[in-house]
Amino acid sequence: MNAKTGLNPTPFETLIVGLGNVLLGDEGVGVHIVRELEGGQLPIGVETLDGGTGGFHLLGPLCQAHRIVFIDATMDGRPEGTIQRIEPQFAEDYPNTLSAHDIGIKDMLDALHLIGQRVPVVLITISIQLMSGLSVELSEPIAAAAQRVVEMVNAEFITSKAPLAVAP
Repeated sequence: MNAKTGLNPTPFETLIVGLGNVLLGDEGVGVHIVRELEGGQLPIGVETLDGGTGGFHLLGPLCQAHRIVFIDATMDGRPEGTIQRIEPQFAEDYPNTLSAHDIGIKDMLDALHLIGQRVPVVLITISIQLMSGLSVELSEPIAAAAQRVVEMVNAEFITSKAPLAVAP
């Protein structure tokens, strides 16, 4: 991906976007996972993106993908560390309470639809408890769940692809 624009010069098959605020501990789990994935080898056609807390500035990279995988925390009342894999089709398919930026994913996808971009979306969520103060570390249950998600994403979207290219 181009460091200045955040855009890849050519479209890619899969974009894996980690969302969250890394300063709020477990809330930043999506970004932690993407950083872990970036440390390995990514096949040609698979890109990762630190999406931070979301926003319309992500539309450029999202428009270039043929499939988007969002990874985010959710405060959905499920036990801490619960992992869900959702392929949302409609607004009601999204968890009731994503993390602090819950409206961001839905708004970004609505914007993509408005400009004629309809791509398959996979949403992987990790259930967290209420955020408590500033921290750049993940709690033990969320760190364990994050490792399971890394393995899951590797199996489904990365190691099943070839040929491999070294991640930048």
